[in-house]
Amino acid sequence: MKKYIRLLGLLVFTVFTFAACTSTEKKETVDETVDVEKIRGEIQAMEDAYAAGEKNKDADAVVAYYSDDAISYSRNKQPLSGKEAIRESIANNLANDTTGNYSVYKIVDLFVDGDAAVEIGSWTDFDPDGNEMDNGNYMSYFQKRDGKYVCVRDMSTTTAPVESGM
Repeated sequence: MKKYIRLLGLLVFTVFTFAACTSTEKKETVDETVDVEKIRGEIQAMEDAYAAGEKNKDADAVVAYYSDDAISYSRNKQPLSGKEAIRESIANNLANDTTGNYSVYKIVDLFVDGDAAVEIGSWTDFDPDGNEMDNGNYMSYFQKRDGKYVCVRDMSTTTAPVESGM
């Protein structure tokens, strides 16, 4: 009886090992068709254009990042739905900014699946002299539409401690 149990165990182990190898081979084949580095370059260029738009106080340049149906989840605010609402918020923030601070956005991780990509990034705010003022992280979900990626959802956080109201 023990012999049959060992044989069954060996058979089950072999089947799972074979299945795992087959799944890995399929995944590697799919991943080879996606040029992640090319997409990384495209999305980093979008991040750089976003930052340049902010620095130049050009809300239209910033909002070019977003799809018409985007939703943006910003820190300490209700979500903004739609490109026009996002543009209005950005324009208001840029008009009221007198600091001269600027931001730099960098891709930390990028996950691509077909025409969708998820970026996990870091942002750093600098004063006009180049001194770091704040930093944090963000996540953006992109879809390829009409041949180019657009941000459909984004969310950001800061690493600054929460201010106590006491």
